[in-house]
Parts: sequence; structure tokens; C-alpha cells
Amino acid sequence: MQRDADWNDWRAFLAVARSGSTLSAARAMRVSQTTVARRIACLEEALGLGLFERRSAGYALTAAGGALVARAEAVEAAALAAQAQARAAGRSLSGTVRITAEEIFSTALLAPHLLELHETYPEVRIEIDNTIGLRDLAAGEADIALRSSEKMEGGGLVGRRLVADNWTLYCSRSYAERHGVPGSIPGLRAHTLVGGGGGQLAREYGEWIEQAGLADRVTVEQGSATGLLSAVQTGLGIAVLPCVVADALPDIIRCLPPMAERRQMWLLTHERVRHQPAVRAVIDFLYERLSAHVRNLQLRVAA
Repeated sequence: MQRDADWNDWRAFLAVARSGSTLSAARAMRVSQTTVARRIACLEEALGLGLFERRSAGYALTAAGGALVARAEAVEAAALAAQAQARAAGRSLSGTVRITAEEIFSTALLAPHLLELHETYPEVRIEIDNTIGLRDLAAGEADIALRSSEKMEGGGLVGRRLVADNWTLYCSRSYAERHGVPGSIPGLRAHTLVGGGGGQLAREYGEWIEQAGLADRVTVEQGSATGLLSAVQTGLGIAVLPCVVADALPDIIRCLPPMAERRQMWLLTHERVRHQPAVRAVIDFLYERLSAHVRNLQLRVAA
């Protein structure tokens, strides 16, 4: 599926146009050379234009590419001005914002954005609570929740739905190379399973394993969903993981279609604090970043 170009594609275009090579551009952008080359290819595909001639001495702009440099620089200037304005506004915000989320979602979905969040709002202090079980937002136990549930429950809660919280079984590419990928539940009889996950997940996952007649295939029980992810990544065996996390990891492979699931992932706060400037800024920031993660994930799975 062809996707639209995004700003990072244009950033790569300008970096290569200015330096004449993907290697120099990668150093300037602090990403890999492969990432820069991929973004250039994606931009050319989205525009239907050849922007560079690949030469032994580097990348040279085509006529079409050269005609777009000034427009791309104008967009860059506007983006930098908007960023500067946002950071100036961010410096006027202060206070502590407490966020509650399951550890696997905190680690995989929130942590990658905390540096940018700090740079945007340097006077806002973030506290992450990974306690298993729901924190009471109405009672002030947290300000923001990244929460999975069938519906938005609780008096006074306000927020936005992010994505269906589907889970299924995954293995690592290294495990698949050694043992293959099971194509069915009966096929799991020939594989090693990792169980557990902690709390309600451990109970539901354990019941599924029992009903599938696979209890004797479980060799390790993990105490958290993050532990399940770690076990899969190290090639120990097959385990259930959230699709919104695992589908974004290049070294992880889906073994089976997602299990029937009615749960949704929500980004929530309480009406008592929703208009506090720091809370409002943080929840808007997170919603924008997590929504972009979901969109990119959906394009990747559909491709």
C-alpha cells in the first residue's frame, strides 16, 4: 500500500540535497544511513518523481528534485518556527503530571517520547506509575491513564480512543529460523510456550493455554507482560503480546491472527484536571505521538 510522504521524508530529502550523500545526511539527522535511503525512496514513490541521481560520488539532484528544494525549505522554516513557539510556551508550564500505564505500554509506547516531551515542556515533571491494576483518576491517584478496557468506565473520565487492544502469539525471527512458525493452534504442540504475564493477563492467558491443551508446552512463567516480551525477543519461545507493541518490532513475527478481543486502548484523564495547563499539554502531546504510531503500524501491517 502506497503511503503519503511525511515531514521526516522531506527532512531526509533536504539533508541529502545539502550534503550530497545519505551517509552525511544520516549523521546530521542522527539516524541510520538505511533509514535516510528508505525515506528518500518513499518520498520518490509518493511523489512519482525521481529526486536524485545515484552516482558513485554521491546523490545529485535531478531537475525535479532541484525545483522542490525551495518549497521544502519553506516548510522546514515553518516547522522550526512552530517548534520554537511550542517550546517557548512549554517553558511557561510547570508542575507534576502523573501517568499510569501497564509496564509494557509504558516501556514500548510512552518511553520513546519522553525525551521530546521533556524538551518541549522542560518544567513539567513526569511520574510514571506501572502498578498492576487500575488507578482511580477521580481520587487523584493519577492524572492521565493509558488504559485498555472494553469501554471508557468511571465517573467523570474524559479521553480518546487510540486503537483496538488486540493480542496474539508472537515469536522472534531467530526462533522462527530454528523452529519454524506455527500456522495453527494444534501446530503449537511442537513449540515452546512462555506463560504468565501477571495479573488478569496471566489468568486469561493461562485459561486459553489450558483450553487449547497446551499447558505441558509452557516451560517458563513470566511475572509481567514486559517479561513475556523479553522472553520472545531472546528467542526463548512463543508468547502472547499486544499487537500495538509487537507489530512495531522488526525482530518479532506474528504466529497466529489476533485473538477475539473487545478491549480498546484509551488515553484518559478526569474532568477535574483536564483543563490544568500541564495535564492538557501532556495528554495532547501523547495523543498526537501515539496516534501517529498507530497510523504507521496500520500501514505496515497492511503492506
